[in-house]
Amino acid sequence: MTAQIIDITREHDGALAKACAVLGDGLPVAIPTETVYGLAADATNPAAITRIYETKGRPRFNPLICHMSDLDMAERYAEFDPISRKLAEAFWPGPLTLILPLKPESGIHALATAGLDTVGIRLPKGFASELIRAFGRPLAAPSANTSGKVSPTSAAHVADDLGDKLVLIIDGGAAPVGVESTIVRVEDGVIRLLRPGGVAAEEIEKATGLQVIRSEGPAAIIEAPGMLASHYAPGAAVRLNADHVDEGEALIRFGSAPVAGVELAKAVFDLSPSGDLAQAAANLFDYLKQADATGAARVAVTPIPDHGLGEAINDRLARAAAPRE
Repeated sequence: MTAQIIDITREHDGALAKACAVLGDGLPVAIPTETVYGLAADATNPAAITRIYETKGRPRFNPLICHMSDLDMAERYAEFDPISRKLAEAFWPGPLTLILPLKPESGIHALATAGLDTVGIRLPKGFASELIRAFGRPLAAPSANTSGKVSPTSAAHVADDLGDKLVLIIDGGAAPVGVESTIVRVEDGVIRLLRPGGVAAEEIEKATGLQVIRSEGPAAIIEAPGMLASHYAPGAAVRLNADHVDEGEALIRFGSAPVAGVELAKAVFDLSPSGDLAQAAANLFDYLKQADATGAARVAVTPIPDHGLGEAINDRLARAAAPRE
């Protein structure tokens, strides 16, 4: 089986109709979102959700984000406290996921939530939102890649990784944000950051007037996607905060940082020569893939500032560099 690829700039209506048909058959579809490409399936259909896990090789205990078309749809499935509602109104549609209590008999299957009594909900922009509205049910959609590997930011990335396991890939061009959504949970009036992402913690604090609390150390309980210690990893080992290059390493740097021994690098990639963190986030997964494709045994990465989107970039890099089982 080789996936059909439909470009929405050329066949928008056809892509929408075909995607709805494949989803209706209980099969996953790779779709573009503003963050990364998602592997979407009907969040109310246990067979469809199982196919997501099988396609990705994803651990069953790692929950999936459920994507909605609008706030009205989200309210049919989850309970909103006042702070979560304020966050939804400020950042939806967009790269923010809220962990919310499930409503009784919500219809979202327990396989999508890993058996938790909460659900991660996001409202995506663009084609993904149109698809959910046309399909009429929420879509569970983790990133469209083999579990633990680098997330895809183009249809070509998906095709290279999962093309022989899928029926359909929708091509919407390069993902503009380039890292996954920020995930937060509001408990007793406190906003906890479970995963940094496309909305900076500083933006959340500005919108709510509340401090965002970071979790310390590895999570004992998997509350949300992307909380596994080793995740987003290329085949090559990753070395962080590099100030030099060892012979045969591929180098990923930021802001044209000077690096000793750069001439020894197998290849050099600059996330943003001008030091723009938004540009760096958009390039991160693509450059990790390109560095891995050079055949280098290890990828050296120079330091990235840890403010704004830099927090999300460093989170992904730390997980890419974590020890692997």
